[in-house]
Amino acid sequence: MLTAAPNTIDISSPSLAQLAARQQNRKKWLLVQPKSVTNMTVDSGRVSMPLNLVMVATLAGTIFDITLVDERIGDRVPDDLSEFDVVAITSRTLNASRAYGIGDKALAQKKIVVLGGVHPTMLHDEAEQHCTSVVYGEVEGIWNELASDLLRGTMKKIYRSDQLTPMTSMHRPDFRYALASKNAKHYAARIPILATKGCPVGCSFCTTPVVYGKSYRHRGLDLVLDEMRYHQERLGKRAVTFSFMDDNISFKPHYFTELLGEMERIGVRWNANISMNFLHKPEVAEIAGRSGCDLMSIGFESLNPDILKSMNKGANRIQNYSTVVGNLHKNGIAIQAYFMFGFDDDTEKSFQAAYDFIMQNRIEFPVFSLVTPFPGTPFFEEMKPRIRHFDWDKYDTFHYMYEPRKMSGEKLLGQFIKLQREIYKPGAIMQRMKGKPLNWVWLANLKMNSFTRSLRLENFL
Repeated sequence: MLTAAPNTIDISSPSLAQLAARQQNRKKWLLVQPKSVTNMTVDSGRVSMPLNLVMVATLAGTIFDITLVDERIGDRVPDDLSEFDVVAITSRTLNASRAYGIGDKALAQKKIVVLGGVHPTMLHDEAEQHCTSVVYGEVEGIWNELASDLLRGTMKKIYRSDQLTPMTSMHRPDFRYALASKNAKHYAARIPILATKGCPVGCSFCTTPVVYGKSYRHRGLDLVLDEMRYHQERLGKRAVTFSFMDDNISFKPHYFTELLGEMERIGVRWNANISMNFLHKPEVAEIAGRSGCDLMSIGFESLNPDILKSMNKGANRIQNYSTVVGNLHKNGIAIQAYFMFGFDDDTEKSFQAAYDFIMQNRIEFPVFSLVTPFPGTPFFEEMKPRIRHFDWDKYDTFHYMYEPRKMSGEKLLGQFIKLQREIYKPGAIMQRMKGKPLNWVWLANLKMNSFTRSLRLENFL
C-alpha cells in the first residue's frame, strides 16, 4: 500500500483538498489490471508495466491509499475485498469479461466500483451494468469531480470531461505502485514512458481517434527528459531502455526531432510505435539511430493500396515502404512490422505480397493479425451486421470475426497460418536475421517459430 511520491504533481482543487483533509481515515483503493483469457499468446511472458494504471495510481495516491494488482504477472484479486473502499478496474475489449466479473464481485461486497479504459469508454451502457461509475476517456479531466463525489458519497453513473487535459505539466508516474508486487520481475525491462497523446491520422479501425478526437498533445521536453534522468539515477546506469507508449510519437516532426536530439545527449536507448509520415526522409532515421533507437514498431498493414485507402491509412504510401525500411536498417534500427489480413479486398495474393516484401527487405520481427472491428470505431459500425460473434474474450486480433468478400473464411485462415509458418521457419529466420545483433529480437523469432508450428485452424474460431 503506497502513497504518492513527493515530487509528483497534485492537481486537486482547493475544495477537494479540504474534503480530503477531513477524512478520518484515508480511503483505500484497489486498482486492477485484469488478465485476458485468450488462448493465444497475447498476454503471456514478460509484459509491459501498465503505464496508464500507474498514472491513475499516482494521481489517486495524492489523497487515497493505493494497492495495485496486475493479474497478467500473477497477482491475485483478493476474494475478500473488505479492506478496500474502492475497486477501480481498467479494461480493453480483450479483457472486458474478466473486468466485468471483478466488478460484479466487488459490487456484491458493497464496494464502490469504477470502470475505465477503452472498452468501458466505447460501450459505457454495457459497462454501467457492472460498476458504480464509468470513467469515459481520460481520468485527469474528471478527477476533481470524481474524487470529491467519492468523499461525499454521491457517485454518478458516468464521468466524462468536456475537454482533454493538456500534457504540458504532466509529471512522472510513480512506478513504486507496480514495483511493490512480488511478481514485478515478470515486467519487461524496458521502461514505459509517454511524451504525446493522440493520433490525428484517423484510421477507421482504431479506437484512438474515437477517444481523443483528432487532437495531438505533447509534454514539455524538460519533463520527458527529467523522467529519463530519474530512471537513469534510480537504476544506476546511463543506457536505460525506454518504450514510448505514444500512439504516434513522430506526428509533429519538430517536437520529435528536438526530443531525439536531447536524448542523444543523455545516452538512453528507446523504441516506439511510429507512423510512416516522415520515415522516408533519411535524416529522420539518422537522428533516431544516433539518439539510441533500436526498434521501431510500424503498421505497414497491407501491400494493397485499395485496402490502405479503405482504412484511411493516408500516411502509408506503398512506394515508400522499401525506402522506409532501408533508411532504418542503415542506421541500425530493427523493425517490428504489423500486417493485417481479412479485409474485403484481400485475396491469396495479399499473403504472397506480404511474404515477398518481408523476405526481400529482411524485416526482423513481422507481426500478423486478423482484422478486428473494435466496438466504438467506424469500422465496427460498418461491419456489425457481418460480425460472427460478440464474445469479447476473442477480440484479440487472432480470432476470425467475419468473412471477407473475396475469400472464404477457411481459405483466409489457411493462408494466415501458412504465412506465419513460412516466415518463421528456421531458414527464413536465418535469411532475415543473418548478420544482425544477437539480442531479444532473435529470441522473439525463435519463440515465434515454436508458436507458429502449434497453430491450428480451431485456434482462430
